[in-house]
Amino acid sequence: MKLALLADVHANLEALTACLADAEEQGAEAYAFLGDLVGYGADPAAVLDVVREHAERGAIVVLGNHDAAVLDPAEAATMNAAAGEAIAWTRGRLSAEHRAFLASLPLVARRDDRFFVHATADAPSEWVYVTDPLHAGRSLAAAGARWVFSGHVHEPVLYYASTAERPLPFRPVPGVAIPVPARRRWLAIAGSCGQPRDGNTAACYAMMDDARQALTFHRVPYDWPAAAAKVRAAGLPPRLADRLAKGE
Repeated sequence: MKLALLADVHANLEALTACLADAEEQGAEAYAFLGDLVGYGADPAAVLDVVREHAERGAIVVLGNHDAAVLDPAEAATMNAAAGEAIAWTRGRLSAEHRAFLASLPLVARRDDRFFVHATADAPSEWVYVTDPLHAGRSLAAAGARWVFSGHVHEPVLYYASTAERPLPFRPVPGVAIPVPARRRWLAIAGSCGQPRDGNTAACYAMMDDARQALTFHRVPYDWPAAAAKVRAAGLPPRLADRLAKGE
């Protein structure tokens, strides 16, 4: 089975549509959405409709901090001004059905020896960023799984470890399959579909191939000018449109 992994869509319908189309071309048979479906972007309702359709067909979906902030103003109070403004704007544009869908999402999900979480398995509701081997090791230890798939960081990276050692980071090359055998432990951060932050405007997603025990990180060009124009037209902070133009 080929499992497509998408994180941090952030209400960017153009990026989501492009990644899903590419994943289908690559032979995806299942999907996992690793949180932060909304926030920042101008199409929260449309994005949730797409993800909810996939969930109804069996896709894994977990809650992200921006999703939680839509439901709980206390969560939004901890965000920077632009993020908080986007959350307030988003909250007013979701139906009761959309909010109920977000409220139904778990913080974590497990399928066999795979663990899915937005941020980190050791404290999933605290939204800790896994940006170094120490935090990657804590997440892997808490998950108790061979493969941990997460988002939150907005840049694609892969950590790997034997049973006893601290994980080591590896920067993937887009489109190049990486062997991820079960004799090691792996933590993959899929990168952001809807707001990449590594200087590349192309959307991110990853694909796990069970038959090959391989993971491939993909970059997908999409119509970011259209997504940025929507952000500006919606009256959202201009910085959020500028980030799409710069990939940062």
